[in-house]
Amino acid sequence: MRRFLSYRDFDWALLIMVLILCVLSVFEIYTATLQTKYSGFYSKQILWIAAGLVAMFVFAKIDYHLLLDWVPWAYGVCFLALIAVKLVGHRVLGAKRWISIGPMHFQPSEWVKLVLILVMARYFANLGGRRLSWTDIFKAFGLVGLPMIMVLVQPDMGTMLTYAPILIAGLFLGGINLRQSLILLTVGAVLVGGAWSSGKVLKPYQKARLTSFINPDNDPHGTGYQIRQSLIAVGSGGIWGQGAAKGTQTQGDFLPIPHADFIFAAFAEEHGFVGALFILLLYFSILMRLIQNAQTAADLSGSLIIMGVVAVLTFQIAVNVGMVIGFMPVTGIPLPLMSYGGSSVLFTFLALGAAMNVRMRRFVN
Repeated sequence: MRRFLSYRDFDWALLIMVLILCVLSVFEIYTATLQTKYSGFYSKQILWIAAGLVAMFVFAKIDYHLLLDWVPWAYGVCFLALIAVKLVGHRVLGAKRWISIGPMHFQPSEWVKLVLILVMARYFANLGGRRLSWTDIFKAFGLVGLPMIMVLVQPDMGTMLTYAPILIAGLFLGGINLRQSLILLTVGAVLVGGAWSSGKVLKPYQKARLTSFINPDNDPHGTGYQIRQSLIAVGSGGIWGQGAAKGTQTQGDFLPIPHADFIFAAFAEEHGFVGALFILLLYFSILMRLIQNAQTAADLSGSLIIMGVVAVLTFQIAVNVGMVIGFMPVTGIPLPLMSYGGSSVLFTFLALGAAMNVRMRRFVN
């Protein structure tokens, strides 16, 4: 028996939590940029959120099985888009990451994440849950590794790193065994060590950013500046914070890009430990809700789609918050639905739309 599909099956509780996060994002962007050249960006964020909501509802209505059928074409389009970035991309601060379309800048590497989530879901679902062979594993590495290399040379190491959890989640849920995992970890460690020492893969400034968080006081006015100012901002917030638009680090323009990469530091300064804890609990609730939806999916491909979304969001949250408190290097990874940015916001809403898509069809046969 086929059950009628409607928005009654939509996860409204998840949407409410997401909207609360979006409201806090707009409010924080407004207060953090009040006395800066970025004032007014909050209005653009509202437009991106509105566009994202529309895209999410539309995306949720398209049967995810059709999306999986179309994903090879989408993968090819993403490949061409990354080539276009290299050839005619808009250069900002020495990096080509955007394609200019009129007054707007489009970042294809953000959209690649969504396509890779669908690619991994299709690939491992087609394997039928059988034990993975090394050929299966190498094919999965190839599918994700090619876009990773293309994004790294832009250079955009931060976005490139967000592709890794999609692959890891796919391998883990696809059936990789312990022996294969240990071999891959060993080979990976050797390759990373070799890439680091060769000096040909990572640029000097990228190495400096990856190591400055260990001891930012070694270069307080250079590579360690961002982390030092972030730590000062978080610490000055105390328990209850200094109040909206009253943060000395944020309003004094000491905290770098407080509306984007370091928005969590700005929020912690203004709203303290209590406010920061509320944000983290909100993220935790969203992730747990997504995992619950994955458990009730109608098939393996649906579960893989949602868990791919969970993997990316978890990685971005962990890295961004870890960066702000000095536990992670500065990589330019945005905080989902909090950091300012059109491509990031739209990707997150489309990813949530894919998860809603699976949930709405959990009883449809």
